[in-house]
Amino acid sequence: MKKKIENTIHKMVSDLQHKQNADGSWSFCFENSVMTDAYMIILLRSLEMDDQELVGRLVNRLWKVQTREGTWKLFEDEKEGNLSSTIEAYFALMYSGKVKDDDKRLVKAKHFIEKKGGVHKAHSITKSMLAIHGQYDWKYLVPIPIEFLLIPKQFPLNFWDFSSYARAHLAPLLLLKDQRFSLKTKNRPQVQHLSRGPYEVRYSERELKLFSKINEGLQSLISIPSHLHQQARQFAQQYMLQRIESDGTYLSYFSSTFYMIYALLAVGYKKSDPIIVKAIQGLKEMACETKKGIHIQNSPSTIWDTALISHALQEAGVDARDHSIEKAVEYLGKKQHFRYGDWAMESRVKPGGWGFSESNNIHPDVDDTTAALRSITYSAAENPLVRQSWDRGIEWVIGMQNRDGGWPAFEINKTKGILTSFPMDGSEAAAIDPSTPDLTGRTLEFLGSRAGLTKDHPQVNRGIQWLKLMQKDEGSWYGRWGVCYIYGTWAAITGMKATGVPSSDKHIQRAKAWLESIQHKDGGWGESCYSDQEKTYLPLSFSTPSQTAWALESLICIEDKPTPAIDLGIMAILELMNGEADDSTKTYPTGVGLPGNFYIHYHSYQWTWPLITLSRYREKYG
Repeated sequence: MKKKIENTIHKMVSDLQHKQNADGSWSFCFENSVMTDAYMIILLRSLEMDDQELVGRLVNRLWKVQTREGTWKLFEDEKEGNLSSTIEAYFALMYSGKVKDDDKRLVKAKHFIEKKGGVHKAHSITKSMLAIHGQYDWKYLVPIPIEFLLIPKQFPLNFWDFSSYARAHLAPLLLLKDQRFSLKTKNRPQVQHLSRGPYEVRYSERELKLFSKINEGLQSLISIPSHLHQQARQFAQQYMLQRIESDGTYLSYFSSTFYMIYALLAVGYKKSDPIIVKAIQGLKEMACETKKGIHIQNSPSTIWDTALISHALQEAGVDARDHSIEKAVEYLGKKQHFRYGDWAMESRVKPGGWGFSESNNIHPDVDDTTAALRSITYSAAENPLVRQSWDRGIEWVIGMQNRDGGWPAFEINKTKGILTSFPMDGSEAAAIDPSTPDLTGRTLEFLGSRAGLTKDHPQVNRGIQWLKLMQKDEGSWYGRWGVCYIYGTWAAITGMKATGVPSSDKHIQRAKAWLESIQHKDGGWGESCYSDQEKTYLPLSFSTPSQTAWALESLICIEDKPTPAIDLGIMAILELMNGEADDSTKTYPTGVGLPGNFYIHYHSYQWTWPLITLSRYREKYG
C-alpha cells in the first residue's frame, strides 16, 4: 500500500502542476445547477442579443443533463426531479428558438411541471425570473415596499441587517417589484397556464411579526418629504452600481448580475447601455467546459481553487521555492483585497481578505482568506513582501469573529433570527450570515496549524467553546458550505486538534465514533445533498473522493497509529483515485451554495482533498 500511496501522490502532483495556468492560477469548473445555463439563454433571447452559437451550445447541454423522465435535477439521487430547475430549463428551451413546441422531451417536462402544481410551487428566485417575463404576478413576490431600503441602520430591523448575499439580490428585486417590470418580446413563451387553479398567499405568524417590525421602521420615515419613493429607487440603483466589479458583473455572481440587468432596464436604461453590455460580457466569461458541453458558472472559483491546490501541493512535499508554488503565491498576492467593502461597516480591521472569484475585489470571505493564507505561509517566512500580505490577512481573519465566538462567511454579526422568516424561499439560510461549524473549524485549523495559536489564546478559546456547543447529540456537526455533516465534522475536528484540544476530549471521541459508524462497506464515505434539507445525516449509496478524504483526515488527526477504519479508508481513496470510472462518485456535488436549491460540483475537489489526506497519512504514519 505504501508504494501505491507514493505513486498516487506523485501522479497527482505532476498532473496538477501541468494543469497550472501561465499566470500561476488554476481554473477548475464550478459546476452548479442548470439555472445559470437556462437564465443565460433567457437573457440573450429576451434582450435580443445575437449570439446564436452560445444559445445553441447551452441548449445542447440542457438536453444532455435532462433525465429520461423529462426532468432536471439538482443532484443525482433527487427523487423524480426538481420543479424549479425543470421550469427554468423548460422556459429557456421554449425561448431559445431552437426547439419545437411538440418536442417529446419538452412535453415530458411540461407534464412533470403540471403534475407538481406548476409555477406557483416553484422557488421564489424562479418565480421572480418568470415575473420579469410576464409569466407570474409580482404581487405575490417580495411583499415589502421599496422604502424599506431607507430605514436607518439604528432601527431594530433594516436592509443592512440582511447578509451581503441577500442584499445583493434584494436591491434589484425590490426595484423590479416596485416597477412591476415585465419585458415583452415577440417570441416570449407562455407558461402561466401550467399552474393548477387560483393562487392565494398565506403568511405565517413569524412572517407577520417580521412585517410588523418593518412597518415600525417605515412609520419613522413619515416625516421625510414626499420624494421618499424616488429616493428609495435611487438608493437601490446606486447600491448595485457601486458594487460592480471590473468584469462588469455585480459582486461577481451570475444570479445577482442577471437581476441587476433587468432592474436597470426597469428604471430606463437601454439594452445598449455600456453597463448592461459589459455585464452581459462578464457573464459570458463565466463559461466553462464540461464533458456534457458549455456551462455558465454562478461564480468562477479561481481564487479558491488556486489557494487549495497550491496548499495541497505543499502538503504533498512540493517546496515553497518550486516554480509552481512561487507563481501561485505571486498570483494570490495580486488578488488580496485593499478596498473597504460592506464588511467594514461592522469590523474595524483594515482590508486584507481574499474573495472567491478572480474578478472579486470588494467582497472577501473568511474561508477563501484562510485558504489563501495557508498557501502563502511558507513563502511568508522567507519573503518580506509576502509576509506583509500574510500579516494583513491574519489580522482581517481574526477581526471577522462573531460576538458568539464563531466565524461567519462574509460579514460579522448578521444574525437576526427574525430575518429567516422573510417570505422568500431559502431565506432561513440566505437572509443571515451566522457563525457556522465548518467556517469556525476551518479558521481554527488555520490559526493553529499555520499561525501557531493555541486553545489558550482568548479568541481561539471562544471559537472552540462555540464549536463544542454546536455539536449534535450523535457526535456530528452541521456543515453549511459543504455536504454536509461529514464536512462540518471534519472542519470541527481538524480545527480543535490544530489548536491543541486532545484526542481524548469527549467531543472529539463522540465525533470519531460517529464517523466510524457511517463508513461504507467499501471503506469510503458518501453523504446525500438531502442531508442539509432534512437537517440530519443521510447516506449516499456510493462513496465520493472529497467526503472520504474529509472523514479520513479527521480520523488521521485523532489517531496516533492507523486503525482498521483508516486503513480501509485509505484503500477506498486509492481505488477512487486510480479507478478508471468517471461516474457519479466523481461528479456528485459536495459543495453547497444554498441548501435545498443550489449545490456545487467543484471539479477541483477530487484532486485537492484526497491529495491532502494521502499526504497527511504518509507524513504521520510513515
